[in-house]
Amino acid sequence: MEFVVNIISGLLITVGCVFVIGGAVGLIRMPDLYTRVHAASVTDTGGVLFIFLGLMLQAVFIFDNPLAAIKLGVVLVFLFMTAPTASHAVTKAALMADLIPRCPNGKSVVHKSLAPLYHGKEVEVSNYDDDDGEEGNVEQYKGGNPQ
Repeated sequence: MEFVVNIISGLLITVGCVFVIGGAVGLIRMPDLYTRVHAASVTDTGGVLFIFLGLMLQAVFIFDNPLAAIKLGVVLVFLFMTAPTASHAVTKAALMADLIPRCPNGKSVVHKSLAPLYHGKEVEVSNYDDDDGEEGNVEQYKGGNPQ
C-alpha cells in the first residue's frame, strides 16, 4: 500500500512541478503583462493543486497525519480564492493605467467598443468582423464618446 501511495503522490507532485515550470517559462517568454499574468495564474492554480494533492496523500497514508492534510486543504482553498483575485486586480490596474494589450505584430487588440474606456487617450483599435472570420482593418480611434 505504501509503495502505491508513493507512486501516485510522486506522479501528482511531478505533474504539479511541470505546471510550475511551464508558468516560469511563460513568465520569461510571454510578450506582455497580460499574458505573463496568465502564465503566473496557471502556476498558482494548476501547479499548487497537484502538488498539494500529492502532499495530502503523503500526509494521510504515509505519515498517518490527517490533520496535516486538513491544513493543506484549507491552504489550498485559500489560494484558490485569492490567486485569481490578485491576478484580476493586477490586470485591471494595468488596464486602468492605459497599458494597452498588443499582438506580437505590435497592433492593439482593443476592440472599438472598448476604446471609450481609455479616458481620451488615442488608441489603435481593431475592427475585426467576427461573422466571416476575416481579420478586418485596424484604425485609430480617440477614446471618449464615439461619434
